[in-house]
Amino acid sequence: MLKDKNIILGVCGSIASYKAAELVRLFVKAGANVKVVMTKDAISFITPLTLSTLSKNQVYSTYYHAETGVWNNHVELALWADLIIIAPATANTLAKFANGICDNLLSAVYLSAKCPVYLAPAMDLDMWKHQSTQNNISTLISHNNTIIKPNDGELASGLYGEGRLAEPQEILNFISEKTNQKLPLIGKKALVTAGPTYEAIDPVRFIGNHSSGKMGFAIANELKNLGAEVVLVSGPTNLQIHNNIKLVNVTSADDMLQACLAEFDDVDICVMSAAVADYTPQEVANQKIKKNTDDFSINLKKTTDILYTLGHSKKHQILVGFALETNNEEENAIKKVKKKNLDFIVLNSLNDEGAGFKNNTNKITIIDKNLAKKTFDLKSKEAVAKDICEQIIFLI
Repeated sequence: MLKDKNIILGVCGSIASYKAAELVRLFVKAGANVKVVMTKDAISFITPLTLSTLSKNQVYSTYYHAETGVWNNHVELALWADLIIIAPATANTLAKFANGICDNLLSAVYLSAKCPVYLAPAMDLDMWKHQSTQNNISTLISHNNTIIKPNDGELASGLYGEGRLAEPQEILNFISEKTNQKLPLIGKKALVTAGPTYEAIDPVRFIGNHSSGKMGFAIANELKNLGAEVVLVSGPTNLQIHNNIKLVNVTSADDMLQACLAEFDDVDICVMSAAVADYTPQEVANQKIKKNTDDFSINLKKTTDILYTLGHSKKHQILVGFALETNNEEENAIKKVKKKNLDFIVLNSLNDEGAGFKNNTNKITIIDKNLAKKTFDLKSKEAVAKDICEQIIFLI
């Protein structure tokens, strides 16, 4: 759930700061982009070089670098972040945050934040139990911050009790679970198709198309990021999936049909973005066909229309189709919406520069079953996937 999230990890001056190294490693392993902001005192406990090496990003601790003349813009840092985690959060930093004191870069980033903020306190038992600290905790919670409670354990003072920083894996699990709960498609299952199909002529030749699968993979990834369980049925592509998505590789239109039928009854959302062949050879030669004549013809037969088949068997599913057109674009797309019983169709035209196969961008128009239309500008396929998923969420 943290893949591609932008995370700021704030590190304060505490003996528990050494755990920040493992926390950065876990966030990076989960696929997050991590930037570390340290207080001046934190540098006494763990070096910026360590955290910079693990995060693969510059570590920030001051507003201004006198040597380089570079200004660290606290507002830009705060707006970049999808999540801010302060671990360890000392009593001093908690007091500053609770009362709006802004005397270092970390507190300035906090006060500029628009994203969720998680605070993982670490301090001695008596400091944690002190009424001032507890009052600050109550204030921070009332300001919509989330507290990751400290553990019981042996403390640096030699005392045993509450105040020990939660372990890095516990912090990761806590944030992942909280992030999960807020996702709009939690508990939903989605089926996505992507790429071309290859229809065999003989053991070495096939009929295919130029689809790269990029659009379908982007949609599958975005649905997963929104909390859905995703099954991706893909024709032959060079793409890989890295987001705990179930990938079913197929070759032909019939392979894709069977894979979709096996999953369709159990899904809530179905996005059919694959470029499925409309025709397939009536007969497939067992041996490579030789060049014995100047003329050569292949008898073709229609493939089963997968989208039509699913559209006329759907019950509760949201069904989304794609239309890649070269002429009479909207007219043809509207016919498909009605004929195939779709909730909406995503229209893209080869007449639009930057749209269609192989590109990293796409330009779409969404037409729903009531023929309401939304047209979008040219965007990256990842951004287009977000637009498509927003329309799906609207229908959930």
